[in-house]
Amino acid sequence: MMQTVFAPLPAATPVINRPASRSSARPPKAPPPRKAATAAECEQLEQLPNIGPSIAADLRLIGVLHPQQLATADALALYRALAQATGKRQDPCVLDTFIAACAFMRGGPAQPWWAYTADRKQRYGVV
Repeated sequence: MMQTVFAPLPAATPVINRPASRSSARPPKAPPPRKAATAAECEQLEQLPNIGPSIAADLRLIGVLHPQQLATADALALYRALAQATGKRQDPCVLDTFIAACAFMRGGPAQPWWAYTADRKQRYGVV
């Protein structure tokens, strides 16, 4: 019978924190744009309350390139256009988000998207 003998582990050596080499270091990410307090301050879609990179990309996909376009947009039409462009049913909270963004760009207060859920259900029923 053969017996396996393991060599003792070497004493722990201290780890020295070294900065990453320039070739492997990624440039720092740009911070997200500051959220706008009013429609007049809003220059990028990501500055709208409730709108992050993903929903901003969805809006761009359906032709909304500037927040000011939302001041005259129909949120339900945007929601339907997104469903058609993606070929997928969108969650109703996306419609709530579009309603919130359009209301903000018309001069309404910055409110969370779910503040519009009850109104959406009453106005449109099941979407």
